[in-house]
Amino acid sequence: MENERPEPIVIPYRDLSEPALRGVLESFVLREGTDYGEREVTLDQKVAQVLRQLERGDAQIVFDPVVESVDVVVKR
Repeated sequence: MENERPEPIVIPYRDLSEPALRGVLESFVLREGTDYGEREVTLDQKVAQVLRQLERGDAQIVFDPVVESVDVVVKR
């Protein structure tokens, strides 16, 4: 069918090189602009928090072939 949208592709974080994974996580964290409350949280701390979510299986890295972008999404 012409109008079928390709499904996003889950990319296991362990399949990425360390620099590539770091780049994906930094891009995600910087894009989010999340307010962490009263205490300042460094970029390294934010990246480590997202990495722990990936390690626990609470989040996953997804590639969207339509817009050709990578994102980190929380699993439901």
